[in-house]
Amino acid sequence: AEEAMRAMSEAKSAFGDGSVFIEKYIGSPRHVEIQVLGDIHGNMVYLFERECSVQRRHQKVVEEAPSSILTPEVRREMGECAVRVARAAGYYNAGTVEFLVDEHLNFYFLEMNTRLQVEHPVTEMITGVDLVKEQIKIARGEKLSFAQHELQMRGHAVELRVYAEDPTNNFLPDIGKLEQYKKPEGPGVRVDDGYEEGMSIPIYYDPMLAKLIAYGKDRTEAIERLIRAIDDYRIVGVKNTLAFGKFVLRHPDFVSG
Repeated sequence: AEEAMRAMSEAKSAFGDGSVFIEKYIGSPRHVEIQVLGDIHGNMVYLFERECSVQRRHQKVVEEAPSSILTPEVRREMGECAVRVARAAGYYNAGTVEFLVDEHLNFYFLEMNTRLQVEHPVTEMITGVDLVKEQIKIARGEKLSFAQHELQMRGHAVELRVYAEDPTNNFLPDIGKLEQYKKPEGPGVRVDDGYEEGMSIPIYYDPMLAKLIAYGKDRTEAIERLIRAIDDYRIVGVKNTLAFGKFVLRHPDFVSG
C-alpha cells in the first residue's frame, strides 16, 4: 500500500493525475503466438502456435513451432481465443495474436500483429501451408480452401534470425561489405534472405541479413539440422548472430524446452 501511495503522489505531482494501473506480474513468461488466416467471407482458422521466447532487447531472435510446453487442450483454447479476437474485429488476411504464457500455462493477450510476420516460415514448415500465397488469394476475394479440422501439425521447425549485429557487444548493429556469403543447403534447410556476396550492409535499415530455418521430424532433429546449417553458413565482412544462435541451440535451458 505504501508503494502505491508513493506512486500515486509521484504521478499527481508529475502529471496532475494520481491514477495508476496495476498489472499482473507473470513469473517466468513465455512468448507464444497464434497464426490466424481469415477471408473476406468470414472464414477464420488458426494454424497453431509459434514460441518466440528467445529474444534480445525484447526482439525475437529464435522462433519455433510447435511450442514445447503447450498441451493439445491449451493449444486449442489459445487457437480458438485468437480466432475469436480476429473475428470480433472483422479481420481478414494473415495475422498473429500474441500471448504471454506463465508457468501454469495460463495465457494473457499481448497484442495482435495485422500482417505476415518474420517468423511465418516455421508455421509454413509444420502445416504445409504457403501463407504468402494464401494472403494473395484472400486479397483476390477467394474463400479459404481448407477448414480448421483439415489443418495438421507435422514435425518441428526452428528459425534463427541472422542479424548483422555483434552479440559480444550488446548486439550492436554492424555495417560493412559481404566479402564472403555462402548459404547452407540440404534436407530440411531453408534460407529466406535479401543479400548476396559483394553487397554492402547499410546503416539505414533493420540489420537482418536472413532467416535460417530448419525442419525435422521432431524437435531434436530440427535443432540438429539448424546447428549443421549454421556451421555451413559462411558470412565474412560483418559481425553476425550465427555463433549466438548456436550457443542458444546448445544451451541446456533451450534443449530442455
